[in-house]
Amino acid sequence: MEILILAVVIALVAVGAISGLVVSSRKKKQLPPTAPPSTPTITAPPAEPQVGEDAAPTAEEPRRTIEEVALPDAEAALESPVAVEDSVVEAPPAPEIEVPEPTAGRLVRLRARLARSQNTLGKGLLTLLSREHLDEDTWEEIEETLLIADVGVAPTQELVDRLRERVKVLGTRTPADLRALLKEELVTLLGTDFDRAVKTESGVDTPAVIMVVGVNGTGKTTTTGKLARVLVADGRSVVLGAADTFRAAAADQLQTWGDRVGARTVRGPEGGDPASIAYDAVKEGIAEGADVVLIDTAGRLHTKTGLMDELGKVKRVVEKHGPLDEILLVLDATTGQNGLTQARVFAEVVDITGIVLTKLDGTAKGGIVIAVQRELGVPVKLIGLGEGADDLAPFEPEAFVDALIGD
Repeated sequence: MEILILAVVIALVAVGAISGLVVSSRKKKQLPPTAPPSTPTITAPPAEPQVGEDAAPTAEEPRRTIEEVALPDAEAALESPVAVEDSVVEAPPAPEIEVPEPTAGRLVRLRARLARSQNTLGKGLLTLLSREHLDEDTWEEIEETLLIADVGVAPTQELVDRLRERVKVLGTRTPADLRALLKEELVTLLGTDFDRAVKTESGVDTPAVIMVVGVNGTGKTTTTGKLARVLVADGRSVVLGAADTFRAAAADQLQTWGDRVGARTVRGPEGGDPASIAYDAVKEGIAEGADVVLIDTAGRLHTKTGLMDELGKVKRVVEKHGPLDEILLVLDATTGQNGLTQARVFAEVVDITGIVLTKLDGTAKGGIVIAVQRELGVPVKLIGLGEGADDLAPFEPEAFVDALIGD
């Protein structure tokens, strides 16, 4: 009996144990399955807010796993490279380098423009000389024509005397004879023995240094930029020095000219020391192995003595690197005798080696070429015939006279 009771107790205990195991197993089966250890359930961070959106995502925004975020974006980037490029800030494109017009024969190519603006001097003289009787009144008209064209008193008298003598010897005067006579005398008056080449080679192992001077309004900075084009067209490498710190935006203007032909511009702050900038420009030209350094100086009024002294300082500071090869004076051809006054003052401060005459188109008077050469004893080396980038031409006396008197 006791044995039977013990067996029943053991059976009940066994049944209870088995029931507990079954319940525990069912509870475990009801728990959510865990993700494999190799792919943890990490939720992606909220997307960056766009313009017009709130910084925080809305409650309804679905939560995505890292695979759902990364993989589609990577695939989209591979399929659409434009999306990647859009996120990169591109640098502004470099300015396109222009190829300037060759300088050889440029004045001849601009002949028609020059001829239209100089009829008073050239064709006016031919008309007077073609009269059947050259009396005193006619010679006075010839003299007046030359003076109006700004030839100057002394050169005018010299030319009239020579024309009188040669016309008397010539006797009969056909239009062809008169044209040849007048051309020969004008070329002689302009001078054929001047060295009109702009010096672009230094006597030492440094770049040639050219300083450009002149008063406000003559087109000095523009001429400096055009001269850079002339030099580049002739195969020279150029560094520009923006030493005109007095006039607002002068440095910007010069740099624009330089960028167009690939010439570097050395500049400083507006109102800075012009001599320091000029010095640095030559220093940079030496470091870069440039052929020519062009220095644009302040175009201040020539009546202010202190400012002219400053121009002398620029010259002295630049010469610490070596001698200046050229000092070009820019004159407005339309200013006539006032231009000669400017020339005298500048010549007292710096040693002018050449003249650039601008604005010889329009209402210009071609005789100023003769007058300014006689006044300073230095040649006109370049002339400007218009607003175009390639309208600066080397001065050639024969081509100039041909344009004056026509065919």
